[in-house]
Amino acid sequence: MDKMLKQALLYDFYGELLTAHQKSIYEDFVLNDFSLSEIGEDRNISRQGVYDIVKRCEKLLNGYEEKLHLVQKFLTAKEQVEKIHELAGEILRTEGVPETSTEYLRQIENISNGILEEM
Repeated sequence: MDKMLKQALLYDFYGELLTAHQKSIYEDFVLNDFSLSEIGEDRNISRQGVYDIVKRCEKLLNGYEEKLHLVQKFLTAKEQVEKIHELAGEILRTEGVPETSTEYLRQIENISNGILEEM
């Protein structure tokens, strides 16, 4: 998985467990793509200070994931729902599917599509 995507997911799941100061700096670095220098200049702290805070946040967020596995569970569930959606679509494209099955498959496809949009 791309490092920036992983950092963003970790922040989405565990960001509220950081202090307001940590959140602000981490958001600017990871989500807003500001440089360490830009963040330091804006907050009147050294580039090294910003780097230390970002690394501390990464360590905390990774630690939460190691204990709780919420990001991994989310990604696994998303893959499974994508597979359900794909399989329902394939069955619907198959000729000779009974009308009652077609209606159930459309419902499954709609539900799985709704879940994927929410993820």
